[in-house]
Amino acid sequence: MEEQPNNPLHGVKLAEILQFLVAMYGWDELGERININCFKSNPSINSSLKFLRKTPWARDKVEKLYLKSIK
Repeated sequence: MEEQPNNPLHGVKLAEILQFLVAMYGWDELGERININCFKSNPSINSSLKFLRKTPWARDKVEKLYLKSIK
């Protein structure tokens, strides 16, 4: 595996990012911070992962919130 020292998301799975954010903010606040239905309407880790894997703009917002949250 190639090293990516300038990529803070290297080696971090999307599922881990989502679990961290849900634990930190909860579904309600996560839905307020990132306005997407998979966080507001009947949210679950699996349904959110499915949506985020197919929707690059939403995944980008989740990754940015994660990076902001771990600092």
